[in-house]
Amino acid sequence: MGIDRYQLKIRQAYPLDMKIRLTQERIKQWVDYWGIDGVYVSFSGGKDSTVLLHLVRQLYPSVPAVFVDTGLEYPEIKRFVNTIDNVTILRPEMRFDEVIKTVGYPIVSKEVSRIIFSARNCLAKGKTNANCIRQLEGTSQKKDGSLSVFQFDKWKYLLDAPFKISHKCCDVMKKNPMKKYVKETGRKSILGLMACESMRRRMQYLKTGCNAFNAKDPTSQPIAFWLEQDVLKYIYDNNIPYASIYGQIVPHNGIYITTGAKRTGCMFCAFGCHLEKSPNRFERMKETHPAQYDFCIHKMGFDKVLDYIGVKY
Repeated sequence: MGIDRYQLKIRQAYPLDMKIRLTQERIKQWVDYWGIDGVYVSFSGGKDSTVLLHLVRQLYPSVPAVFVDTGLEYPEIKRFVNTIDNVTILRPEMRFDEVIKTVGYPIVSKEVSRIIFSARNCLAKGKTNANCIRQLEGTSQKKDGSLSVFQFDKWKYLLDAPFKISHKCCDVMKKNPMKKYVKETGRKSILGLMACESMRRRMQYLKTGCNAFNAKDPTSQPIAFWLEQDVLKYIYDNNIPYASIYGQIVPHNGIYITTGAKRTGCMFCAFGCHLEKSPNRFERMKETHPAQYDFCIHKMGFDKVLDYIGVKY
């Protein structure tokens, strides 16, 4: 069942102990519905899914975790995953170099990459009035004729980029192996996604709430109303082991911070890098992981991509 924006704001303002109790209720509802042998935790090795796995296994110790080894994770993440019991490791059918060659680079954001990918396909077919093209021109309209808020004219210049651009990398590298696992096992996922991370995730949570029992692809996201500070405080308060890439989690000026990495998604993903202050993820990678940096920038061709969108590396 979905909720409205006001309800989400109320939940996000709950103290952590209330959030923990509500999350535990949602986990129990999910497991009661599908059974212990009918669920799994999608485990990335990052701080959010680490908290989720801890919460689930406090209630149900035998629930398996599933990790997709894309080859793009920080080595510290892989080492941490290998310390966790009962983890099934999946691998994609395509390598990253094959993905970017076939469908394109993931840049700016998933939504922008999707729009560029779709617009190029439409233009190639002579469809010049498609909504994706109108969005890039800043003329997309709602049903009542007013301008839509979803305009991407700022990124129209990417149509002329001398390289492929696509939103499909995550689908190929992560989602497809998970879909195959679900088909083979019948298990339903418990995800560590949070509504505060993006507009897309917030809209999804508003539509379904924590447990999407009747969705085409049933999923649970029981910490979706948490904030990053909740995750850091939970790890700190409970002294939970986590990936060393984050450095230390410490209180600082009334909040909790990581002394190392702030995000630990795929190392070479360029989604959101244009918003980061220097040193950005690629500049930090040059110092902390020089071998991966060289592979990303020079072997995978990210130098031309980052040059084109004006991101330092």
